[in-house]
Amino acid sequence: MTLAMGVPPREPVRAWGKVPEELSARVPAEQRGPGLGRDAVRLLVSRGTAVSHHAFRELPRLLRAGDLLVVNTSETLAAAVDGRLGNTRVVVHFSTRGDDGRWAVELRDPDERGTTRARIWNSARSARRKGGGGRRAGGPAGCEVRLPGGLRLVLEEPLSPGSGRLWWARVAGPLDVEGAGEALTAAPGTGILGLMREHGRPIRYSYTERDQPLSVYQTVFALPSTDGAGSAEMPSAARPFTAGLVTELVSRGVQIAPISLHTGVASAEAHEPPYPERFAVPETSARLINAVKAGNGRVVAVGTTAVRAVESAVDADGVVRARAGWTDLVVTPERGVRVVDGLLTGLHEPEASHLLMLEAVAGRDAISRSYEEALRGLYLWHEFGDVHLILPAENPHTVHCSSNCW
Repeated sequence: MTLAMGVPPREPVRAWGKVPEELSARVPAEQRGPGLGRDAVRLLVSRGTAVSHHAFRELPRLLRAGDLLVVNTSETLAAAVDGRLGNTRVVVHFSTRGDDGRWAVELRDPDERGTTRARIWNSARSARRKGGGGRRAGGPAGCEVRLPGGLRLVLEEPLSPGSGRLWWARVAGPLDVEGAGEALTAAPGTGILGLMREHGRPIRYSYTERDQPLSVYQTVFALPSTDGAGSAEMPSAARPFTAGLVTELVSRGVQIAPISLHTGVASAEAHEPPYPERFAVPETSARLINAVKAGNGRVVAVGTTAVRAVESAVDADGVVRARAGWTDLVVTPERGVRVVDGLLTGLHEPEASHLLMLEAVAGRDAISRSYEEALRGLYLWHEFGDVHLILPAENPHTVHCSSNCW
């Protein structure tokens, strides 16, 4: 199976501009002081262009009985593995396992901070074509990366024509390596899952302070899948949820519908649009979503992954069906949303393609207003940062009382 990215939507210029480096969350909330938990983050709430400021722990009081949260149960994998390309150290980010057992991977160079940076490779042909410059890439085709345990990763072709960042690669290894032959023979691609369990670590980027255990990157909703599949990077919008907060939500009449979407690696430098990802909307969740919509309830997706999964499972008549497979859907303002009424998400860089999805849910003016407030209020960005709850604009005659205190 060959998966390719669609044509990137044209990114608008956003007036609220660049996010200062000091607003990057460098460590998880629970490591910022004694007695803090995962839920010790701030919550920006927007209803249309109206914005208010809250603690995340207030979420159960900001939703109402009959609301439905759609949550992603995908487990985060230890998807970063050290390797060698010739005599050069590289870090392999394992992104997505294809149906044929190959993996979509990104090769990155280690840096002095214990994180990675995008690779540059030069060849005589590319140098002539580009006047001596290099290009970001994991290739060229045929390159072999030596992995722990005697395994080799052979790069075969770019994931998408014209993009050298992600490559389809096949794992190979000597059958006399203990455990490798059995794993590779049993099911193509599953040898990498064992490799990640033994030698991998969570993917992290330069704005974070240090490596963290894999448990830090699991959400309260994460479940192991029967085939070992999972997400290359954490579905981070759900990270602030705790068991206690989920209990309070359910006690107040807020319902929860699980789906799964296994996320690939982010495009940290190029901000490319999402490529095809594996998802599943189970029958019970589809029925629950349809019942809430029929009863004029609000469907609130927890994370952009939940939006992509649910919107990939809706028919032209607006009915959500049980569905599983690959989705290449890119939600934009032009496409709009057919199911989701609200969204709980992190804060995104101004170049991120995810912002088009947010604008599809709330409109560009509402998102611009929210991000101006987030910058003014010194909210924190990225997977350990603060979160943003987008709800439909309220009826002006509705009485609403809530605290704006942090």
